[in-house]
Amino acid sequence: MPRRTRRIAFVNEKGGSCKTTLAVNLAAYQALYRRKRVLLIDLDSQGHVGKSLGFDVRSVPVSTYELLTDPRTTLDQAVQPSRIEGLDVVCANKSLSDFTVRVAGDKDRERKLAGKIAQADGRYDFVMLDTPPSLGLITLNVMLATNEIVVPVSLTYFALDGCAEILDTVEQVKTEYARDGLGVTLIVPTLYRNTNMARDIIDKLQTYFPRQVARSILGFNVKIDEAQSHGRTIWEYAPSSNGARVLEAVALEVARRDPGRPR
Repeated sequence: MPRRTRRIAFVNEKGGSCKTTLAVNLAAYQALYRRKRVLLIDLDSQGHVGKSLGFDVRSVPVSTYELLTDPRTTLDQAVQPSRIEGLDVVCANKSLSDFTVRVAGDKDRERKLAGKIAQADGRYDFVMLDTPPSLGLITLNVMLATNEIVVPVSLTYFALDGCAEILDTVEQVKTEYARDGLGVTLIVPTLYRNTNMARDIIDKLQTYFPRQVARSILGFNVKIDEAQSHGRTIWEYAPSSNGARVLEAVALEVARRDPGRPR
């Protein structure tokens, strides 16, 4: 029986918000502990998804760039199995920075990704996408190819503005492209420090976005940073750490917030 595939993107136009940390570790959790089939696609030219999983992203035979720009390239050709059973990856590298120029004249430039990841439907339980720190053509491709958006929000002064802008962009895309099924599933506060400003930002997020804000808050955690520096997930490096416990809670919250699940 074919699997029902959830497509989830991690989006924030600002760098350093923990997009990749969430994408990699939540994808790995679903594969490791819930025995789901997961495809993780990197859409950031920095290539941090692959690096976080121990890949040499410069030498992958087919990267996200080739997948999106060459009509002859299939998803299967770009997929790399990770060392985690059930987790497959499409790696990105610096070549992806040429994507916008390369497809500028193509009529389907906003839907390159949608056409390719349709090949994953029924084969994976989750397709998860890590996005670049900008709201350009790649992120538009993501919003036209996915159903759910997770927004990591670092608890800094401009966090509310950035979060509101993303929600506005989602509404604009829904209207302009008739994407009624697109929505923000979860807003995850990240990089928490025990300060008055951080607590105030969380209070405001919960006031303005009461349905979307996650119950779990991801603070600064050295074990998560160490895991990434070793090209490993937190589940492989420090599965009993506080960082792992918080990421597990977020992963389970994402699993529960399934818009397609019968009520």
